[in-house]
Amino acid sequence: MRGARTFMKIVCFLRRPRVFDTTLVIVLSVPMLLGVIFMVVPGENRATLTAGLHVAGSLCLLMRRGRPILTAGLVAVTGVVGITTQSLSFISLPSCIAYYSLGRYTTSRPTLITSATVFVIYAIDMELFLAATGGWSGALLAVSVPVGIGQFVRLRTELSERGRREAAAAAVRAERRRIARELHDVVAHHITVINALVGGARATLPPGQDVTKNALESAEQTARQAMSEMRRLLDVLRIDGNEAPDAATGVSAERLPALIKEARSSGLPAGLTVTGEPVELPAAVDHAVYRIVQEALTNTRKHAVSARASVRLAYEPAAVEVEVIDDGLAKEAGAPGFGLGGMAERVALCGGRLTTGSRPEGGFRVHARIPLERP
Repeated sequence: MRGARTFMKIVCFLRRPRVFDTTLVIVLSVPMLLGVIFMVVPGENRATLTAGLHVAGSLCLLMRRGRPILTAGLVAVTGVVGITTQSLSFISLPSCIAYYSLGRYTTSRPTLITSATVFVIYAIDMELFLAATGGWSGALLAVSVPVGIGQFVRLRTELSERGRREAAAAAVRAERRRIARELHDVVAHHITVINALVGGARATLPPGQDVTKNALESAEQTARQAMSEMRRLLDVLRIDGNEAPDAATGVSAERLPALIKEARSSGLPAGLTVTGEPVELPAAVDHAVYRIVQEALTNTRKHAVSARASVRLAYEPAAVEVEVIDDGLAKEAGAPGFGLGGMAERVALCGGRLTTGSRPEGGFRVHARIPLERP
């Protein structure tokens, strides 16, 4: 068992790209260098040149993954020099690996251009210096076969990776639907029971219990609101990833008056001004406008003292602007939240620009400008 674990560690170590390429270069170069040192007769310049070109081509393989086109070009240069001096064939193991890497790590068009260029150079060089009739067919096979194998492996790997991504996305969608079912079966059921019990208790109260009756009415209304929000969340969980999640939540610029009314009822004086001709906004923009105003009013209630808020919504031919201003005094800073960051993300997804900050005359300002697509 210990030997098997050691073997697996060695295999995993050698599978690292840099380690594998370095080992490959050593395996290709060392035997050739040893042959030159111990077996070549002194004065055999051609054998020495052959070994030098072979080692040079092997060293180029160190960058075959990061720069496959450059690697193929340098190996082609060593091949041309070998053909010109009649000391090295254009078909060698380093050249085959280099052209395979060209197809494996490069897209189709650069691969085709580089391969065609190398083939033409080989064919011309062989005709000039070897006078070999039909030598171009050997050059064609020497270049096209390893490049074609590399392209096949690359496409197969990309298809496999795409399949894994699609399977992961399908698993996420299935999990979201499962969560939606659990929420519907458990949480929604209990909220419905609570709502029914509260309604029954309110209906059976004797006369004169106004305080208790109002409290039960508020609880019943809160339960209904929770059910409404739960349904929206379930819709968000059930939609596919290709759809916009915001489209299922039911919030839009049309509900801003109701949002302002809710702010007033919670003790924040607020007003709404709409300028321009209202138009139907894209779903993402419509939702972003509502959420920006909602978050800005929430921040005013949380972080400002004695504040009044003013909301301005302006429809323009090519954009929509929303601005929320308050004149309150800032409370002592607490832990930073995610409200402003969420606003910025929503506006950025719509291609707009968000500006937030304190006002010189006091208070805080949130301003967003979101472009609209022209029909």
